Amino acid sequence: MKWAALAFGLWAGGAKAACRQALMLGLDVSGSVDGAEYQLQLEGVARALEAAEVQAVALAMPQAPIRLAVYEWGGEAQQRMLVDWVTLQSGDDLAQVAATLRAVESRYDDPDTAIGSAILSGAAMLKAQDCWQKTLDVSGDGPSNTGPHPGHLAEGALHGLTVNGLVVGPQARANTTKDLSQVTTLLTYYKRHVIRGPGAFIEIAQDYEDFAQAMRRKLQKEMAAPQIVQARP
Repeated sequence: MKWAALAFGLWAGGAKAACRQALMLGLDVSGSVDGAEYQLQLEGVARALEAAEVQAVALAMPQAPIRLAVYEWGGEAQQRMLVDWVTLQSGDDLAQVAATLRAVESRYDDPDTAIGSAILSGAAMLKAQDCWQKTLDVSGDGPSNTGPHPGHLAEGALHGLTVNGLVVGPQARANTTKDLSQVTTLLTYYKRHVIRGPGAFIEIAQDYEDFAQAMRRKLQKEMAAPQIVQARP
């Protein structure tokens, strides 16, 4: 197994502590997200990081911690880092990320939804991280309406990454036109065009009031430490 092989190399070789996962959370701040919903997203991530269940899995392997970053995305050129890379080594680290998110006030004001650009931006930031696994988490409540289509991105730009999704309002329409002849749901859109890579999955929030619980469930699954058998001497 991939995780077991990586851990074998770490312990058998006597190497220093490594990073088991680089996890980047991308939050939708496009025109479909109003001010109240924006705050529910920030508070939702903060509350999820403070949950005992999430802290337990996040800190389960101190010899190989997780690195976490959070950014927001809207139009093609609108991606902003909210929390730069933090190595999660204690509850205080998680609490600091939560506090940083709660202190955010300003946001982008643009009607566009550029999921493809958001993925490329997140992927570029993940590439620089030296971790066993690199995971990009894209939250959103609508389909892309500008920039590169998320389903048409070059595989080379995403090689080695897992892209997961958190869909808000999964039964919403997955197109932005008046042509309803081939309408699918937003959940189907994310399955077909957004998520990719080993173990990729989607978590669902019925609305923004449900965002915190959906984020908690997703982080528990994403951050779960691998099952590892230590090598014999």
